[in-house]
Amino acid sequence: MGNKMKTQHKIYFKNCNKLADVDSGSVDLVVTSPPYPMIEMWDGIFYKQNPLAKQAIDIGNGNKAFDLMHKVLDFAWDEIYRVLKPSGFVCINIGDATRTINGNFVLYSNHTRILKYMIDIGFTALPCILWRKQTNAPNKFMGSGMLPAGAYVTLEHEYILIFRKGPKREFKNDKKKTIRRESAIFWEERNKWYSDIWFDVKGTSQILNNKEGRKRSAAYPFELPYRLINMYSAKGDTILDPFLGTGTTTSAAMASGRNSIGYEIEISLKDTIYNYLSDIEKYINKYIYKRIEKHLSFIKEQIEKEREIKYKNIHYNFPVIASQEKELLLSEVVSLRKIEENTFEVIYSEKPNECLVLNDQEDVYLKKVEKCLGLVSVKLKNIHRGENQLSLF
Repeated sequence: MGNKMKTQHKIYFKNCNKLADVDSGSVDLVVTSPPYPMIEMWDGIFYKQNPLAKQAIDIGNGNKAFDLMHKVLDFAWDEIYRVLKPSGFVCINIGDATRTINGNFVLYSNHTRILKYMIDIGFTALPCILWRKQTNAPNKFMGSGMLPAGAYVTLEHEYILIFRKGPKREFKNDKKKTIRRESAIFWEERNKWYSDIWFDVKGTSQILNNKEGRKRSAAYPFELPYRLINMYSAKGDTILDPFLGTGTTTSAAMASGRNSIGYEIEISLKDTIYNYLSDIEKYINKYIYKRIEKHLSFIKEQIEKEREIKYKNIHYNFPVIASQEKELLLSEVVSLRKIEENTFEVIYSEKPNECLVLNDQEDVYLKKVEKCLGLVSVKLKNIHRGENQLSLF
């Protein structure tokens, strides 16, 4: 029996304009969503750090306020460049803002301002993702409605800006290559996740008890950082979120077998983060089982269509489409606990749960897949009823 894989997760309730607790060149990936300049709910955060921004708003100078608010964020981007490893990635979820000042309705392009600054300080810009956050509001138009020409289109998307520091990452030794292969994603996930438009990540899918905390933090859904972490890092890497909010990035790193560091300036969110993490632990393994369930359903469809499937995963013994999926291993959580103030440890299983592994004695793949789907379904129902939950404290 080898040593079980462990990850550590540290949270600092500090301003991220100085990441003094993080060594230079120690972070593999940054996934974050900062306060959005020129969105009123975050005005107070910017005013505290730069009172001149409030003065600009008070006199109706929106462009000046926009620039001053972004200069607050620039300190964080500078620090991120310092702490990121060469070949490390940065993923920033940001939305543009609309605001009426002195009776004039204006778009403030937050993503453009951040994109330019990141390039100026040395990052390489990569293709970005449009996250479509559709609204269900029946009266979602702005302006004069049906009458030309004063109506405005609604902003129903946000950006996920993606940057790299330096050249492409390489995995040179055998150990790193093995970890990389175990960190693979399913073929069908790759086709969906690496699209430049995400329609299927719902902004309302939060797992939070504290609705007020969610409103103030504008937390993104778990699926968003989970995808990005699995796309741009490997198991054992360190993930940083300098604008942690309710702790969603931390929970996604836990579920992915990565270490994490989070900074949050609002100490009032501490209880919200702790409540979130104490809730999220019971969803982690459920999320893993859901991924496998979706994969098996996909494979079942391929078999029924009589499509040839050449490869088999060595850990689960189920069919996979590509050779790069053969060593994919989704590490299930065994324990999640607080080990010191604001520090948490996660321990993972070394092997897949037996119910997820197909039996070679079955003659027909389709029968094996259907049997495994049934076992996974039972496992998910047990978790939903509260069985096999972990204890954070």
